Amino acid sequence: MAQVHPGRFMADLGDRDEIVVFVIGMRINRFWQFWRWLPVFAAMPKMIVELCRDPSLGLLARPSTFMSGRVFLLVQYWRSFEDLERFARAPQGSHLEAWRNFNRRIRDNGSVGIFHETYRVPAGAVETVYSNMPVFGLAAATGHAPVRAGRHSAAARLGVRPDGDAPVEPY
Repeated sequence: MAQVHPGRFMADLGDRDEIVVFVIGMRINRFWQFWRWLPVFAAMPKMIVELCRDPSLGLLARPSTFMSGRVFLLVQYWRSFEDLERFARAPQGSHLEAWRNFNRRIRDNGSVGIFHETYRVPAGAVETVYSNMPVFGLAAATGHAPVRAGRHSAAARLGVRPDGDAPVEPY
């Protein structure tokens, strides 16, 4: 079981200029056509293993995985967009093979959908808080630090305004 850190923490991006957030997933549209969507589902763990074995590829930490009904979603944090694109296009990599297989077998039959969203976020535009949580999300990918004085509100962490008008007393 993951260790819970009592108190309030935030992600520490260190000296990074930006972070790349990549959200990827699939939606099962036709449950009964499992022979179509199961290979799509099975392709992702192979890619994650490949990325976790070699940190030089640019994935910063094991992705957070979520499931809701028929949607499976992973949130990934990458060192750069260039690393993400290099992985996606690597001739010998697991992603390019999975991409080709999807286009050959599934493409437009409607049994399963896939999606991704990519965000290049300047470090100064990032705000996080984790209260009484294990190390999670962006903090697990970059760094985990206590919320410092003067950074108790989201607005203060983003540099929008000082903590003076926080609606709740910080702890």
